[in-house]
Amino acid sequence: MIATGNLAVLGAQWGDEGKGKVVDLLSPAFAVVARSQGGHNAGHTVVVDGDEFILHLIPSGILHPGVTCVIGNGVVVDPAALFAEIDQLHARGLDTAGRLLVSSRAHVILPYHRDIEAAAEDRLGAQRIGTTSRGIGPSYEDKAGRCGVRIGDLADARPGGRLAALIEANVAERNRTVAGPALDWRAVLEDAAGVWPRLSPLVADTSRYLHDTLEARRPVLFEGAQGTMLDIDHGTYPYVTSSNATIGGVCTGLGVGPRALDGVLGIVKAYTTRVGEGPFPTELDEPLAERLREWGREYGASTGRPRRCGWFDAVGVRYAVRVNGMTALAMTKLDVLDNLDELRICTGYRRGGRVLIDPPATIGELAACEPVYETMPGWAGRGRTAGVTDERDLPAAARAYLARLEALGGAPVAIISTGSDRGETIVRPDSPIGRWLAACVPAGEHTR
Repeated sequence: MIATGNLAVLGAQWGDEGKGKVVDLLSPAFAVVARSQGGHNAGHTVVVDGDEFILHLIPSGILHPGVTCVIGNGVVVDPAALFAEIDQLHARGLDTAGRLLVSSRAHVILPYHRDIEAAAEDRLGAQRIGTTSRGIGPSYEDKAGRCGVRIGDLADARPGGRLAALIEANVAERNRTVAGPALDWRAVLEDAAGVWPRLSPLVADTSRYLHDTLEARRPVLFEGAQGTMLDIDHGTYPYVTSSNATIGGVCTGLGVGPRALDGVLGIVKAYTTRVGEGPFPTELDEPLAERLREWGREYGASTGRPRRCGWFDAVGVRYAVRVNGMTALAMTKLDVLDNLDELRICTGYRRGGRVLIDPPATIGELAACEPVYETMPGWAGRGRTAGVTDERDLPAAARAYLARLEALGGAPVAIISTGSDRGETIVRPDSPIGRWLAACVPAGEHTR
């Protein structure tokens, strides 16, 4: 079955909201799934019949035969990480041949990027950002500084060529700023050039490919990484990622115009988490935070780092809905709350004598905010949501909680996830996404 329009899927919190599962769920209705930004610091976990897949660069649509996946120009690509992911999929019987395209304009992460990021985090000490030190930030810095290496540059490694000049200059800068043994730029150049034979069959003008796909009226699912509160412009700067995780990043990161978007689905957890440093208004104290972390398996898919856990923050979600023009929400991990007798929802931030309805722009102001909470009863001992696939079977308190989050969030909830497996999902038939999927037409009616 194929969708009748194009949909963007974006995180509405601090990332890790469960985008991988939702993209996996929706992918069969689309011809193409296209990733717009971020790097292999973004981990997507998908569970199919108890079998777990962890993806970092490749969209989770790759798990569905017949779906083509695109890594756009807005993504920064570590070739070694990409190859490892492809090899992992092949080892598990999933063939990516002919179904994976990488933009020739995407920037490349090289060894000196990782060194620079790790050294910068060390220098910041207590003010560190909490990055993964995988080179994502420095690669984006080179991109903005117009000294980055792009995928297409790897095709020409001749001495005196552009690639050689870029790597020589960038390695020299790394050696000036990073303590320890110096890197040999010639070795870096040799390694970078060595990936081209394997990488080149995947490389394409992905903007043109997507344009042709859209012109042929073949639907595209646009996938963002991280979340709104980690967006470099609209997030909790400077404790953010290095790219635009909001809706504008879809257009610039894939080379498509805004008219290509027919809807925006925001992904939210039924509570809130974040990884790394920075203010987190609804953060829970231990031991409740640890209990929630264990129940929800809140550890980074890319790094294994424990996530900080907090109550649902409606201020941040409303903000994400507004900034991205989200037309619907997907609520994930409702089942994680099954053992709680009482739930709290942050409805505003108190700062001085005022209650704010939007996150403040500066990190100092946000750190000084206190959450304004509304309390609702949980459903522990009165039923469970885990594994439920019919909304009528949810406990009454869970339905009331969902209704309140929907009202506070400012967009209708279209999808409810009640477990990690693909099948543990409720799609509301009267929601925008439910109606969309109901309007799907047989795949054969589309030119493929």
